[in-house]
Amino acid sequence: MFEKNLNIGYLLDFYGDVLTERRRDALDFYYNNDMSLSEVAEELGISRQGARDLIKKAEEELVFYEEKLGLAKKFADAQTHAARALELCDATGADKELKSEIQLLLKSVD
Repeated sequence: MFEKNLNIGYLLDFYGDVLTERRRDALDFYYNNDMSLSEVAEELGISRQGARDLIKKAEEELVFYEEKLGLAKKFADAQTHAARALELCDATGADKELKSEIQLLLKSVD
C-alpha cells in the first residue's frame, strides 16, 4: 500500500518552488488537501497509477534536495536552539535586550 510520508509536506514548504508545477500541484493535492490518489488523478486528468508515479517522483526529488542542502533540518535546528536560548534567558534572568533579540529570531523562523 502507498502510505503518506508526512515529512514530505514539510519538505514541500522548503523546496516546492523548485518542483515543476505539475509535481508541486500533485503533492499539494495529496498532502495539503488530503486528497486520495484517485482524486489527485481526476484533478490532473491522469490515471490513478499516473498520479501515484508523479507523487512518488516528486517525493524523491524533495528528499534529494533535503539530502543535498539540508535546509529543513537547519531550520528545525535553528528553531530548537532559539527556543532553548530563550528558556535559558528566563532561567538565568538574562538581559532583556538579549531576550528580546532571541524572541525576534524565533518569530522570524516561525
